Amino acid sequence: MDVVIYHNPACGTSRNTLALIRHCGVEPHVIEYLKTPPSQAMVRDLARRCGLRLRELLRRKGTPFDELGLGDPALSDEALLDAVEAHPILLNRPVVISPLGVRLCRPSEAVLDLLPPPPAAEFRKEDGELVLDGTGNRVSQG
Repeated sequence: MDVVIYHNPACGTSRNTLALIRHCGVEPHVIEYLKTPPSQAMVRDLARRCGLRLRELLRRKGTPFDELGLGDPALSDEALLDAVEAHPILLNRPVVISPLGVRLCRPSEAVLDLLPPPPAAEFRKEDGELVLDGTGNRVSQG
């Protein structure tokens, strides 16, 4: 299965998503988007394929979002794309592409909908949270 992850290794959610992909037996093509930013056309396409408005694919926390005034609803998609091009950290992550769809994987276990069934093995996030039990079934949270 061909899987692509737009990944930021400094992000725990991104690291957990990558680990889940590998846990399911898939070695994805990893794009560290801060080193290799996607084109404006690709960002627009990722948002469309995720079923999100472009603005919904932007990250506010830990970015220059507020400093750049990107919360202004009057800003065009072109202005938002220019901002992402200048500051790739504005792109929320991780975004995963698989033959089963494209998704912003927040929380990380959302990636399971894009992968083959997981093995009958437990999976825990970096913080110890149990995601898959020993039979490979999702553990409901809450």
